[in-house]
Amino acid sequence: MGRLGRLAEGTPVALELLHPGGCWRLDAPLDLHSHWSGPGLATQAAAGRSLQVLEPPAAACARLRVRLLEDGYPGWVDPQRLLGHARATAPRPPRLLPEAQIRAALPAVLAFAERARQRPNRYLWGGSLGPDFDCSGLIQTAYASAGIWIPRDAYQQERFCQPVAVAPGCYGLLRPGDLIFFGRPQRCTHVGLYLGAGRYLHSSGQQHGRDGLGIDGLDPQLQDPVSSHYRAELRGAGRVVRCHDGTTLA
Repeated sequence: MGRLGRLAEGTPVALELLHPGGCWRLDAPLDLHSHWSGPGLATQAAAGRSLQVLEPPAAACARLRVRLLEDGYPGWVDPQRLLGHARATAPRPPRLLPEAQIRAALPAVLAFAERARQRPNRYLWGGSLGPDFDCSGLIQTAYASAGIWIPRDAYQQERFCQPVAVAPGCYGLLRPGDLIFFGRPQRCTHVGLYLGAGRYLHSSGQQHGRDGLGIDGLDPQLQDPVSSHYRAELRGAGRVVRCHDGTTLA
C-alpha cells in the first residue's frame, strides 16, 4: 500500500491529521466558503474530488483553508464536515485531453447543460453541484461531466479560452459549446454556453435574469429584458481547446 507521508492511501480523515500539504479525496459533496467565517458560498465540490490543506484552522472551531486539486480553486471548509467523508490520497496529475478529444466531447457537455435546464432550479451564488448553479459553476460542471476541467470563475474562464470574435447579431464564427462572456469593460462577470443559431444557455440571477437556467439570444431582434440586458454587456466569446492543469489562478 502506498504511503502519503505517514498516511496510507485511504486513511479516513481525522482532525489531528489535517496538516498543511495533506491531500484528501471526498466521499460526499462539500461546500467551500469564501471566508474563514460567515455564510458566503465560494463553490461546491462533488464526491470524488480531491482537496489539499493549505493552512490549519486558527482555532478548534475555525475553518480550514484548502484548494481543490482539479482546478486549483481555494476556499474555506468546516473541518467537521470532512469527518467520515474524506480519505487520504496522493495528488495525481490531471488528465489533459488533446483538442480533438475536447471537440468530440462537446455533445456530452451540451447534453448535460440541457438536462440541468430541464430540472427545477434556481440561481445559487457558488452553486456547482446542481440543481442550483451560478453561471460559471454550470459551465465548469458541464465540461467536467465530460472529463474536461476548466477554471471555476467566469473571468478565469474568459482568460483560459481561445478568443472567438462575436458581436450582437454577428455570431457566425461560434460553434456549439463555445463560451459567451458578459460584464463590464473592466471585468467579465457572467458566462453562458453557446447552443447555436445565436442562442446560449446560462444560469442568471433575479435582478437581470431568470433566477435559474434559461436560454437567451444574441440576435438584436430579441427584445425580451434578459436577452437585451446581457446583449448590452457582451464582452466576447471563447473556445475551450485545452484542459486546466490544476494550478491556482488569480
